[in-house]
Amino acid sequence: MARGINKAILVGNLGNDPETKYTQGGMAITKISLATTSVRKDKDGNTQENTQWHRVTFFGKLGEIAGEYLRKGSQVYVEGEIRYDKFTGQDGVEKFFTEIVANEMQMLGGRGDGGGGGGGGGYERGGGRPQRQEQSQRPRESSQKQPSEGFDDDDIPF
Repeated sequence: MARGINKAILVGNLGNDPETKYTQGGMAITKISLATTSVRKDKDGNTQENTQWHRVTFFGKLGEIAGEYLRKGSQVYVEGEIRYDKFTGQDGVEKFFTEIVANEMQMLGGRGDGGGGGGGGGYERGGGRPQRQEQSQRPRESSQKQPSEGFDDDDIPF
């Protein structure tokens, strides 16, 4: 029987620089404010934009990476789960908030648009350490010829 799914996927731009703090145990906690914008046309044909702001929190190594490479304006892909929480303010009033606890991140865009990662890598949180998602596309080259080969690469017609 399925337990349920709680998954959020966001692609947006940072509204400010990441804020990173460390626990007493040395674990990084990085928070960002992420803007997502949807565009639609109204009944008169005018373009309407709707921007939503999301609180996103990264923990551990993923938090360190986010704090180091993301900057205000960076475009980022984030996967995580939605969490609802509340706290009591100094005035005694309960305040509610929603956040996304990220477990995957992909930096988008180049260095020129605040991407900071040069279109760079995807990172995943799992077991306390991130795993690089993309693999090198460069084929391995062997400098030694196999003894069973009876021809050079130059002999191949394509």
